[in-house]
Amino acid sequence: MAIRIHIDVILAKRKMSVTELSNKVGITMANLSVLKNGKAKAIRLSTLDAICKALDCQPGDILEHIDEEEIIG
Repeated sequence: MAIRIHIDVILAKRKMSVTELSNKVGITMANLSVLKNGKAKAIRLSTLDAICKALDCQPGDILEHIDEEEIIG
């Protein structure tokens, strides 16, 4: 899949810890870690909405589509 996750960048800009985001969003640290590390296969829109509210951002700030050739090359 050619989607990059930028939660760590937004967390750093907001000076927020993963633990704090986990508590605000209501998902486990393990699930947030899977998402943050780009290992998730899917994300619920309700979870994305909660993350965007907690981080005061747009989905495009978190998710980036990249060309698969960039991954290979």
